[in-house]
This record gives sequence, structure tokens and C-alpha cells, in this order.
Amino acid sequence: MKLTSFLTENRCAYGIVTDSGVIDLSRLSETPDNLCSALTDPGAEQLAVLGAELAPDFALDEISYAPPITNPQKIICIGVNYVNRNEEYDDTSLPPYPSVFMRTPGSLVGHLQSIVRPPESEQFDYEGEIAIVIGKPGRRITQENAETHIAGLTILQEGSVRDWMRHGKFNVTQGKNFDRSGAVGPWLVTADEFDSYDNLTVTTRVNGEQRQHDTTANLLFSFSYLISYLSTFTGLQTGDIISTGTPTGAGARFDPPRFLVPGDEVTVEVPGIGLLRNTVVDE
Repeated sequence: MKLTSFLTENRCAYGIVTDSGVIDLSRLSETPDNLCSALTDPGAEQLAVLGAELAPDFALDEISYAPPITNPQKIICIGVNYVNRNEEYDDTSLPPYPSVFMRTPGSLVGHLQSIVRPPESEQFDYEGEIAIVIGKPGRRITQENAETHIAGLTILQEGSVRDWMRHGKFNVTQGKNFDRSGAVGPWLVTADEFDSYDNLTVTTRVNGEQRQHDTTANLLFSFSYLISYLSTFTGLQTGDIISTGTPTGAGARFDPPRFLVPGDEVTVEVPGIGLLRNTVVDE
């Protein structure tokens, strides 16, 4: 099942995406007004039951996509999590623990929305990633039980301002959090649609040209490990997002670098989830 949040008729809504449109679940008396709350109660399984007999309320071209989770408590990002990405840093030794940083909700827009290059830099870059959406909350979750805490998966384009990532000696926070610099969506696909998370493919294209391509079989830290590790120091809540890292091929790694400019179209595709599409504009 695909679940998305969207704007229509001057309100924010959410619902089930079908081949013919979107079923607006937020209009039902027995559901809360946002998807994050709905994943808690009534839960994804009951949402499917509620939507089973309903026809779409809107065609897909009648809605404006918002981030699937509009109010996440946490957006946790993992850096350098593909084997050959680690090699980009001239280090053949594998790190013992993940690299972790945070993003703010305001740094991300939805599918088909413009991503914004700030006036402070021309080093605006792309990073296509698969992101986990937490369903069942937990603390100190074991790897064996980690997958039971996944509500579903979505796609995240981690727009990055490279020179601002180097302002701090040991952190990248500034360059990862410019308003509307990244994107997430177009929806989350519920966990029951996946037999395994061990061989999912992510491909990033700029103006149709493939720039990134890899599979989760090459992750340094698996989804289960990340959930277990992160939940050791912070309780994971329903709607929290974990972006699991980007493959090699970002614009900064070309010689000369190939940064994004206004008019560029960035797509990130993950079979089994969908395709996230955004166009670059200047602020």
C-alpha cells in the first residue's frame, strides 16, 4: 500500500495512492488528521481496511505532494554507508560505527516541488537515498526485532550545500539543512510490500543522465543494524525517518564538479517504492 500526504482544497490531507488517484483517508471520522498519527492509531493495516471499499477522491494531477510524514519528530541521516562510497574518502578500512547527522523538516519538500539553491553557494549537490519510516516506537531495539518497527520505506533526495558542509571541523549540519534544499516522497510504501530490504536498488539521475546507482546489498550498515544502533541512544518514535545513505556519484565527486543549477531536474528511483522528481530553482 502506498500512503502519501498532500495539499488540496487549501488543506493538508493524506491517503492511499491507487492507479487511478488518491483515497482521502483524512476526511473519515475514524481517522486522525495526519498520517503520522494514523500510523499509530488506527495503524497501517486498519487504514488498508478503511480504504478497501472507497473510490479515489482526487486524481494524482489534482493534488500537490507534501512530504509523506509532514511532522516527523526526527529525521536521522546516515553518511558514507555504501562500501565504494567509503573508498571515496581514501580509506579502505571499514568504520566500526555509522556516521550520523540530523535534518530539519523544513529542509525537505515533497514530490514535484522545487528544491532551492541558496544565494550563499553555487555548490548545490544531490544525494539519492532510501529512507525508513518508523512505525512501532522503541528504545534499545535488537537487530532481530528491528524490521518489526518499520512502517514502510520512502525516497529521500538529500540536497546538500557542499562548501557549507565544511564550515565545521567535525560536522556537516549547516550544509545539510538549508530550507527546501532536499526532498522526500512521493509516498511511503508499507512494510508488507517488501520480502526483504537486502537488495533494493537506488538510482539518481540529473536531466535524465544516470549519476548514482547501487544496491542495499552493498550497505556497510543494514537497516536492522541502523535501527538497533540509533535506538540505543534515542527512542525511535512513529513517523521518525532514517535516511540510509547515498551511493557514489554525487556532483562533488566529478572532475570538475557537476553541481546543480536552476532548471536541472533530479530524479531518484527505487523499484518497489517509486520515483521522486524535483526541479532546481534559485531562492
